[in-house]
Amino acid sequence: MRGIGASEGCALGPVHHVDRSIAEPAADPRPSESDPTAEVTRFTEAADAVTTALETAASNASGEAAEILSATAQMASDPALAESASRLIRDENLTAERAAWVAAGQLREKLESLGGYLGERAADVADVRDRIIASLRGEESSFESPDEPFVLVAESLSPADTADLDTALVLALVTVQGGPQSHSAILARALGIPAVVGTDPAITQIAAGTEVFVDGTEGTISTEPGDEEKDRAAQWQANREQAAAFSGRGELACGHRVQLLANIGSAADAEAAAKAGAEGAGLLRTEFLFLDRADEPSVDEQAEVYAAIFAHFAGKPVVIRTLDAGSDKPMPFITAAQRSEGSKVSEPNPALGMRGFRTHSFAPAVLERQLQAIAQAAQQSEAEVKVMAPMITTADEAAEFASLVTAAGLETAGIMVETPAAALCAAATLAPVAFASIGTNDLTQYTLAFDRELPDYGGLQSSGHPAVLSLIGATVRGAEQADAQTGDGKQRTVGVCGEAAADPRLAVILAGLGVTSLSMSAPALGRVAAKLAEVTLAEARETAAEALSGSVVTAAVTAQDSPADDTADAEAPTASGAGETDVRRTIEVTAPTGLHARPAAVLAKALKALDASVQITHAGSGNTADGSSVMEMMALGADPGDTIDVQATGPAAGEAVEAVEAAATGDT
Repeated sequence: MRGIGASEGCALGPVHHVDRSIAEPAADPRPSESDPTAEVTRFTEAADAVTTALETAASNASGEAAEILSATAQMASDPALAESASRLIRDENLTAERAAWVAAGQLREKLESLGGYLGERAADVADVRDRIIASLRGEESSFESPDEPFVLVAESLSPADTADLDTALVLALVTVQGGPQSHSAILARALGIPAVVGTDPAITQIAAGTEVFVDGTEGTISTEPGDEEKDRAAQWQANREQAAAFSGRGELACGHRVQLLANIGSAADAEAAAKAGAEGAGLLRTEFLFLDRADEPSVDEQAEVYAAIFAHFAGKPVVIRTLDAGSDKPMPFITAAQRSEGSKVSEPNPALGMRGFRTHSFAPAVLERQLQAIAQAAQQSEAEVKVMAPMITTADEAAEFASLVTAAGLETAGIMVETPAAALCAAATLAPVAFASIGTNDLTQYTLAFDRELPDYGGLQSSGHPAVLSLIGATVRGAEQADAQTGDGKQRTVGVCGEAAADPRLAVILAGLGVTSLSMSAPALGRVAAKLAEVTLAEARETAAEALSGSVVTAAVTAQDSPADDTADAEAPTASGAGETDVRRTIEVTAPTGLHARPAAVLAKALKALDASVQITHAGSGNTADGSSVMEMMALGADPGDTIDVQATGPAAGEAVEAVEAAATGDT
């Protein structure tokens, strides 16, 4: 049987069926004497219970799992769902169960009609619906698992269920529904579970206990596995066990060292990375402290959070990236500074605008206070704290940043290499600093001139493209030249902290190019370590030479990433208009990601916090959305080039319309 490979790897094991379907509530009306208000209360209490359960699960998770569970919780508390269910209960005399079924069904149909990434979010709506109905019925929303390892087969699987899977028992995941961009597929990749989605429905008719072979890389399932397939599964399982037993030391077969570090963005991520045996943190994102708030966090507040994270890495390196603001991660206090300087704030393409270190030109105090907080936390810590700036493209920028780091009392400054300019001129850009970390996600985007937010096309998002690999090699050579030219004894190092570092095949190539450290999500550490241990440095160099002269190296993990997978930090802007109580505006959508999916969800969250009622109408289709409803906003389908009509009423109407326009146009 064939499907879509959604998470690489293979496994052999007995089938265990999971039926997550829920019986459709009867369409019979409620008894005429029943109280509609009491029935609405039943629905509200059930939705609140589901929201609380998902928020609790999110707080206990980290990384992608936490973000996806949080987004699902937001759907459960969506006002459009609640209002639609309430209307059905009062006007059509439906039970709370039937109202939940119908209201969610209407929203689900809108998303399915849009197809693609948005179509796959329809499964999340169905999951929220089923959980609310289960709560109303007093039923359990979880499922039982065998005590022995198994291959999970289901019609579909919700994000919450996938996040809760026991990786010691679930050998592979097979579903009839879903695609490689579904939240369940994203989570399967994060958990390291081989997965095939979009399979033949006949898979659900296979007898429980039947031994099957699942290939999540090729997207195949064999019901009569042969010796070769059994050997492949055994080898993969051995590699998986070796990965789980990561020793905390990355090295090649010949003993050549390559540090294996973790990418983190919160205290929870730091704890998970430390437990996974990471040799340190190669990328500590700091945006989580600044996003979703109107004011800049104080020095003391920042220092307290940094110190808590540093505590997990005593005696180990922690590379902290300074604030990476921009119109893709807008912040009111940055926006205000930019406007006060008279800078242009409308950026149709945020990737090519004032982002990263460039924001220091009009908001210098924000970076200086952040460096002060980092230095304050570092003084209390035993971690080896290093600081790097994002989006450095010139030697002058690198020198300016290095001087700011020194002035703050910090010892080690570095830069992120994310543009061809920084890589090609690495000898100059690295001269003022001690290290470089290559952000392969952006470097690939800027080198191949292909928006990383779009679905991949012909390998144009692959960091294994020879041009990208050549720039990585050029950066390594540039670091060596900077050492020779400056004679300052810094022995500059070059690491990689983009998605390429998490791909075992690309990790070998990167080691062969001379990269000295790889930073990735914690679950990938063991897989990468196991692959590196199979080759010598000479073999890695030979592989790298072949990759430089050949065609695109297809990276299974990277190529399958969701368009929203690397926008985990993105938040919608909070505008600063005031005074108007009834505002109407026609807006052309120019933001490269459009006004749907993640941007729409975040904008809806921001509008909820404003004292205004907002209605958005798609001028082409006539679809309308309540601005505070994540479901309706996602289903609006406003793509780049489309026009929307916005009407807001209330004390914060002006702010609300500005927030919509900012999100739709990429204006910070």
